[in-house]
Amino acid sequence: MEAWRRRLIFDPLSPLITAENEAIRYYARRDLLGEAVPPIASLWELNEVRRLLRKQKDNGCWPYRGARRTYLRSADNYDQLETYRIVGELVEKFGMTRDHSAMRQAAEYLFSHQTNEGDFRGIYGTQYSPNYSAAIMELLIKAGYARDERIARGFQWLLHIRQRDGGWAIPLCTACAKLDSFMMKGDPVQPDRSKPFSHLVTGVVVRAFAAHDDAEPHRRR
Repeated sequence: MEAWRRRLIFDPLSPLITAENEAIRYYARRDLLGEAVPPIASLWELNEVRRLLRKQKDNGCWPYRGARRTYLRSADNYDQLETYRIVGELVEKFGMTRDHSAMRQAAEYLFSHQTNEGDFRGIYGTQYSPNYSAAIMELLIKAGYARDERIARGFQWLLHIRQRDGGWAIPLCTACAKLDSFMMKGDPVQPDRSKPFSHLVTGVVVRAFAAHDDAEPHRRR
């Protein structure tokens, strides 16, 4: 533990273990100092978490509070975007898993937007979104759904949709189509697989694969 600290010009431990944010102190003591800490569920009782959970609806979603461009997306799809954002906070900041009923409800809401093909659709209207699909999957995996067959189906779709060069791109962009013009128009635009991959989209997709502890997460169990 001391070896890496000696390599740094500035020792970050002091501000981390004395931070006002209790979650930061928790992770610093657990992961950097190797101290024994209470179960991660202790963070789920923090006031910040309680405030977030109070806004969750009975169907598991968090409603979108901003202005809705209803001519492009339905309120439900905006709610999917907001739910993805809040689940990201709960998972990444507070380590929440499916052991909490709120996370189970949120997961089922997100899974309700998974199509038979395997992608999570709606944030881009009727169009494919490998970036949001993979980002949602990453959070669900971290929340304890790695072995869920719906996650396996999502990985199968990601492998199916990728470009010939091995990376991923937003299919609409490979077809030089504008998102606003196609978001609510019928079937999704198919990718032009000859086009180069997007570094940004590929980075998001790779994180979903990296979050899974299986070398072949697309295999159903």
